[in-house]
Amino acid sequence: VYNVKSAGGWAPVESNKYQWLEVDLGERTEITAVATQGRYGSSDWVSSFLLMFSDTGRNWKQYRQEDSIGAFTGNSNADSVVQFKLQQPVFARFLRLLPLDWNPNGRIGLRLEAYGCPYKSDVASFDGSGCLLYKFSPNPTPIRTAKDSISLKFKTLQNSGTLIHTEGLHDRSLTLELHKGTLLLHLRKGTVLITSITVPSSHTVVSLGSLLDDLHWHHVAIERVSGHVNFTVDKSTQQIQVPAELSPFEINEISFGGVQCHGTQMVLSRRNFHGCLENLLWNEVNVNDLAKQRQKVSITGNVTFTCAEPVSVPVTFAGTQSYLQLPGAALQQRDAGGGGVFRTWNRAGLLLTFDLQQQVGSLWLYLSETRVRLQIHKAGRILLDWHSVDLTARRGRLTITVDKEESSTAHASPSFPVVSGNNLFFGGCPDSKNNQECRNPFNVFQGCMRHIRVDNNAVDLIKVQQMLIGNYSDLQIDMCGIIDRCSPSHCEHRGRCTQSWSTFHCNCSNTGYSGATCHSSVYEQSCEVYKHKGNTTGLYYIDVDGSGLIKPQLIYCNMTDKTWMVIQHNNTELTKLKASSGINQHLAYFNYSADAEQLGAIITQAEHCEQEVFYHCRKSRLLNTPDGSPFTWWVGRTDEPQTYWGGAVPGSQQCGCGLQGNCIDSDHYCNCDADRKEWYNTITNYDSHSRPESEAAYRVSPLRCHGDKNFWNAAFFNKETSYLHFPTFHGELSADISFLFKTTASSGVFLENLGIKDFIRVELSSPMEVVFSFDVGNGPFEVRVETGGMALNDDRWHRVRAERNVKEASLCVDSFPGTTQKAPADGHIHLQLNSQLFVGGTASRMKGFLGCIRSLQLNGRTLDLEERAKITPGVSPGCPGHCSSYGHLCQNQARCVERYNGFSCDCGLSAYAGPFCQREVSAYFKPGTSVQYTFKEPYELTRNTSTQSQSSSIYSDLTLRGENVSFSFRTTQSPALLLYICSYYREYLAVLLNRNGKKQRDFKKKIQIKKYFLAFLNISMIRSNTPLFSIYYFNLSSDTEFNAIKSVVLGKVQESGELDPEIARLNSLGFSGCLSVVQFNSITPLKAALLYPNTSPVIVTGPLAESTCGSSSPANTYPAETTHPLSVNAIKSDSALIGGVIAVVIFVILSALAVMVRFLYRRKVTFHSQEPKSIKPEADSPEYPFHSEPTSQNVLSENQKEYFI
Repeated sequence: VYNVKSAGGWAPVESNKYQWLEVDLGERTEITAVATQGRYGSSDWVSSFLLMFSDTGRNWKQYRQEDSIGAFTGNSNADSVVQFKLQQPVFARFLRLLPLDWNPNGRIGLRLEAYGCPYKSDVASFDGSGCLLYKFSPNPTPIRTAKDSISLKFKTLQNSGTLIHTEGLHDRSLTLELHKGTLLLHLRKGTVLITSITVPSSHTVVSLGSLLDDLHWHHVAIERVSGHVNFTVDKSTQQIQVPAELSPFEINEISFGGVQCHGTQMVLSRRNFHGCLENLLWNEVNVNDLAKQRQKVSITGNVTFTCAEPVSVPVTFAGTQSYLQLPGAALQQRDAGGGGVFRTWNRAGLLLTFDLQQQVGSLWLYLSETRVRLQIHKAGRILLDWHSVDLTARRGRLTITVDKEESSTAHASPSFPVVSGNNLFFGGCPDSKNNQECRNPFNVFQGCMRHIRVDNNAVDLIKVQQMLIGNYSDLQIDMCGIIDRCSPSHCEHRGRCTQSWSTFHCNCSNTGYSGATCHSSVYEQSCEVYKHKGNTTGLYYIDVDGSGLIKPQLIYCNMTDKTWMVIQHNNTELTKLKASSGINQHLAYFNYSADAEQLGAIITQAEHCEQEVFYHCRKSRLLNTPDGSPFTWWVGRTDEPQTYWGGAVPGSQQCGCGLQGNCIDSDHYCNCDADRKEWYNTITNYDSHSRPESEAAYRVSPLRCHGDKNFWNAAFFNKETSYLHFPTFHGELSADISFLFKTTASSGVFLENLGIKDFIRVELSSPMEVVFSFDVGNGPFEVRVETGGMALNDDRWHRVRAERNVKEASLCVDSFPGTTQKAPADGHIHLQLNSQLFVGGTASRMKGFLGCIRSLQLNGRTLDLEERAKITPGVSPGCPGHCSSYGHLCQNQARCVERYNGFSCDCGLSAYAGPFCQREVSAYFKPGTSVQYTFKEPYELTRNTSTQSQSSSIYSDLTLRGENVSFSFRTTQSPALLLYICSYYREYLAVLLNRNGKKQRDFKKKIQIKKYFLAFLNISMIRSNTPLFSIYYFNLSSDTEFNAIKSVVLGKVQESGELDPEIARLNSLGFSGCLSVVQFNSITPLKAALLYPNTSPVIVTGPLAESTCGSSSPANTYPAETTHPLSVNAIKSDSALIGGVIAVVIFVILSALAVMVRFLYRRKVTFHSQEPKSIKPEADSPEYPFHSEPTSQNVLSENQKEYFI
């Protein structure tokens, strides 16, 4: 009792860690809270303590908060009261408090009070041979109830035995058995004989719990609700979906403690239960009470209604300094032995060691790689190596036995006497420099031991605890403090949990998740995300909800102008239907590559989804009339019948032609309803129907979805005081937060959620640092990532991902090195929040965020920022400006185009195609194949074709100052004509491949004086060899003017009448090989012919189809080169100089002649371009990349003038 007036309190004579205060409550009581206070009128108080409970005053169990924290925080003075409400009530008679720390200026002293309620207990004790049979009324009429439940508590020292067995109709049964300390729940149909081990026709097994053979009470509940079973052990619950063949489940009889009561061999366990069962309830009926009154419950064997517990005193070796020292001189050579029972999670540790008498050597019994080994060391030699838990020395012979099995027994006869010294040491050795008696070359033992025997006599560990015999350090006597850190497992997504004494580990192999608890998905959530990481079309694993429960799925991503997710199924071929009387209906099963839950999530997340059903009919009707009952219908994912068909609106009971009024029979609303013998088709969603002498066929396309509403969901915060608020974030054990942001501000809070004491926050603390901070009750915890001088406030998108779980916290920013910090061992693990979640601002008056936040996800769930921003002042939905971050994905001179939700790459000025303009447009040419791209014929040329003498002056400025040609080819043909460009003035440019593998450039220009000039071309070339082909990439340019270009020809030139003889000879051979990414200035003739043949000025002769023959060449091998009008082909520099001088002289003469003619005739004609500046069409439109002009850089400017003589 504690209050201000009460005096005194408990104070032991000595203040050390071996003291405790024990309270006997008289009977088992439900304890809900405890309170402590220092000793009255003193400086004595306890600042931290452990709390134990027990039914008998032996075999104590420690109370842990959150299953991890053992220590309670006590008092800081002698007067204040500290009360703890237990998260889970304790049912016990005895309560024990163990001081850990106390006032250093005083002594141990406290007053204690416990709070609770009386506890009613009906127990039954089973000795391994008895059982209770609860049998329902004979021949009951089966009554299917919506819910059935069985609950009980049990405790035992045996690790196996059957607790519950039920028998139902149709050979259905349920069995709950303890197997090696774990509970197994069996649901089966059929029989399993002990002798023949017959496999049941249907069998479902679920395991739960561990270390349940510790002689402490454990709660079990089995609840059947409709089609599933909830299986609970202590605080862990698992839901089991009952297979169809096991449902419905009507029970006729139930046995507790064994299966012999049924008189059947329909069991999996060979052993009955040995221990105590408490409060057996079947649908709230107390079975123990009925058994006492002999009503509806029969008793077989020895069953009593009191719980007699065996005496067992375990000892826990909890730390690295733990050891137990007992008097030795026990293992005499004549007839002696020792051993015990141990339990541990560690794979290695010392069990027992002692020095042999007469300084013969030392003996070690130890655990190594989960195997027990014995080692005797003498004069530096290892004499034997055995596996054992029991050690016996009898008449000079050592015997080592594991688990008391003969098959695990070994013998040895050392040549020297095995006699122990003065002391035996269990678990470890004293940490003393003067200790010469105990040496431990192995790991210390951490775990529990009990039934320790020395010289075949049981050791009284209570006397050891009372310091009457032996010595010890850092032991917990009369309790086993081993913890199963894998039950319940904190490893998520089917990660495999393993543990040691102090921690656990998660193996995430083959789960698709990573991290300390397998929480974070290693896959992206949509094809859209993969695309914006630079990936192209292919198969990708998609995890729609990130760290949520939905499993990843392999899905085909078609990266076109839109990013399509294609979900295939097993029934995409055309399926024919035959006439039926209506009895044998056609049933079609569609097995998708994703399950129903994944499909639903994909459809919800996508911006648009579509799926077509093609229905072909011949005298097979679909509908009746809009007012009559339909002949057919279809069912979608909502499981609701629908009667509208392709192109119609929901509820119309029509096909598309009915709404448009163009059905073949105006009296019907669907072509199929015309009931004609011809085949018709419609695009529908379909559930089959047919009648005699009719035929039909259908084909269901894959499901296709594009867009990701979550990935582009964004909000712009334009005030530091603005924020969005959402419901409280629930991430008690695992919390992951991911988002993208861009800003020009130097700092600001991205999000914050508060609790009473706990909180979680992510903030930009400086332009080069992001901080993730939280508190789960262990004090504030921070994880920081510094960008090493790279500013994050550059108005570009940056990705942040923070995760916190029971083992660690991590933070990643873009591709900078992430930071991970371990959580404190045995600390608080539950994050308890209760306020609203603030995004872009804070409730703690910290600086808000200025900028954009996008794709904010918490534990795989996307918050709809845009919808909330529409109704929030200071926040705008959406956030433009994606090209600054994603523009680098547009390759090969492509242009990044902004969109509201993302961006696109404009490939109009590139010879490449694809979402990032990275796909080479290639085709394989045969000798007769030709692609001719034709430019507009100049207006003046057609206007005055007879005035040939005026041509040069009229078109002297309608020229190209430079020609930039680039392409790649692959061929085995030599020689060959690769490219031919001609003008309306019979000028031409040709690229030839000689027989010796070299290229020849031939450029001729015909002017008015009928003289030809040869202009050398600058060539930059990259060559890569393959086993069969050679691939070349090059650019061509010239300083000689090229007038009025007429066409660009790939392959064979069809208009070959005026070709140069050498070119004509090569042209007659045609070209066999691959051409790829062909570009002449801004014109891409091959791309126009393959992708836009109907809207481009191209003429294709012969076979031509797009191919991947050029895909082996690397995209964007070189940048656009700036070439110089100097010859690189001249053998000597003098030749280049002479040619340049001649060209300059001719230019000067022609210029002077033009000026003189103008002066003499004083006649001037001004020519303006007749085409106004065109409005740029939308990127990727069929017309956009192709123009009739030879360059997109306005060869004829709007104000360019020409003079006519």
